[in-house]
Amino acid sequence: MIELQDVTKVYEGDVTGVEHINLKIEDGEFVFIVGESGSGKSTLLKLLMRELVPDEGSIIIDGQDITKLRRGKVAELRRNMGIVFQDYRLLSSRTVYENVAFALEVIEVPPKKIQRSVPAALNLVGLAHKAKSLPNGISGGEQQRTAIARAIVNNPHLVLADEPTGNLDPRNSEEIMDVLDAINRRGTTVIVATHDRDIVDEMQKRVIHIENGCIVRDSEEGGYDDED
Repeated sequence: MIELQDVTKVYEGDVTGVEHINLKIEDGEFVFIVGESGSGKSTLLKLLMRELVPDEGSIIIDGQDITKLRRGKVAELRRNMGIVFQDYRLLSSRTVYENVAFALEVIEVPPKKIQRSVPAALNLVGLAHKAKSLPNGISGGEQQRTAIARAIVNNPHLVLADEPTGNLDPRNSEEIMDVLDAINRRGTTVIVATHDRDIVDEMQKRVIHIENGCIVRDSEEGGYDDED
């Protein structure tokens, strides 16, 4: 379970990222974090992945207050997270297979396990046939699916996706969300920050709406603009 207790983060210049956030997310949930640009969506994800530390409050993940982690323990925390960005962040000189394998190589997973895990992840995102392709030889949607495969290859408990469809057309956006939905159905908690109204309306998942760093709506199942 994830729990944020009265979390506030203020940037230099007295710019509020999030303010007095109280939130619980159960294991296995699929949650959209929505709001306009600058509302605090990305700040919230960065706090969850421990890229930022709040000025006030606690963030509890699986019973551990991650705000108190020593620097050496942060990498261990992130091994149980899959992180997906809008801009893919693939290594251009490595194939699809090698990009996914790299996520395991850096944490020194044995080669035999890599050889089992990477094809399984590529199959899940529908890219087994693109394993030998370089990123510049595949579409934007396929690059994002590669990034998702890289994020899930270590079977994380939690996937955080920051505007994962921001650079994609509607068809590819829908395919990406289908992949994330399939990952969620396997039991992984998925949290997606987005301003894509059509996708949120279509999927009817839990929606947490942020404005000016504050939660203004938390709907169990709903669309982007639904009222409680």
